[in-house]
Amino acid sequence: MTSHRPTTLERAYQLAREGRCRTVSDIKQALSFEGYDRIQDSLYGPTLGADLRRLCRENYVAPADEAAAG
Repeated sequence: MTSHRPTTLERAYQLAREGRCRTVSDIKQALSFEGYDRIQDSLYGPTLGADLRRLCRENYVAPADEAAAG
């Protein structure tokens, strides 16, 4: 049985929708932490960046400690 690992681009969209990433930089850091490589090559272009930024804005939920401080 093989498990399907999403491509870098698919995972970037998942992360943007999950609400943990506030910026595209956050997404790139998460991808790197998860062991993805060639992240810059996969997440290149103004349209893609704008789309991921929009999803981050729409879905981001601040952690409890950050929300309490703000």
